[in-house]
Amino acid sequence: MSEAATPAPRTRSGRTPHGRRRVRSSLALAAMGLFGEQGFEATTVDQIAEAAGVGRRTFFRYFRSKEDVVFPGHDERLAEVVELLAAADPAADPLAVLGRTAEVVLEMYLAEPEVSLKRFELTRAVSALRDKEIASIDRYQRVFARYLRGRYAGEPGGDLRAAVVASAVVAAHNHVLRQWLKSGGELEAKALLREALQQVTVAMSGQWGRDDSAVDAGESVVVGVVRTAAPAGVVLKHLEEALRDIR
Repeated sequence: MSEAATPAPRTRSGRTPHGRRRVRSSLALAAMGLFGEQGFEATTVDQIAEAAGVGRRTFFRYFRSKEDVVFPGHDERLAEVVELLAAADPAADPLAVLGRTAEVVLEMYLAEPEVSLKRFELTRAVSALRDKEIASIDRYQRVFARYLRGRYAGEPGGDLRAAVVASAVVAAHNHVLRQWLKSGGELEAKALLREALQQVTVAMSGQWGRDDSAVDAGESVVVGVVRTAAPAGVVLKHLEEALRDIR
């Protein structure tokens, strides 16, 4: 009589990268559903875990707090961005490198549209979550600027150029992302991002670091430093109008 074959042990869903993403997404969707039904403040971690069909300890293996559950995968996403920039060809155009990296970040939002759309609704209604989202955006900007400082090292005004270009790329990405979210996920976000990044490339190329002696004595040079939540296109439009007025 032959021995019965021993069944192979099953891999728990949280033990594989795909399984971890699935559990994390399940927790995020459960949390955002409860936030929408009963409010952010009234919802507890225990309720979120129960709605997702997991235990409290599992929740805290994935998230530090219920604020974090609204932004699943952000730490992993940022780590991937750091790795992409570190592995980039040092001879490649830095703006092109940032453009490809911004596309990767956008794809991560597009990969989980339900989570992204629900988060968009919540961050507009809950100020604490909106603040956390702004802080997460700042992390990407700092990573981009650090990469560019390395690429522009030794150039006149390299640090300032790195800060400005990083801000412009992040602004272009976020403008397109908001358009996609407002459309309910219907717009062709990747194509829009490429168009927006092309505008940034045109705006940033060919003029930076120009020798002052190349400016005619009769010319006026206007420098505008603007901190605003308005899209980059709106800011550029106002600057162009202002320049026409003083010609």
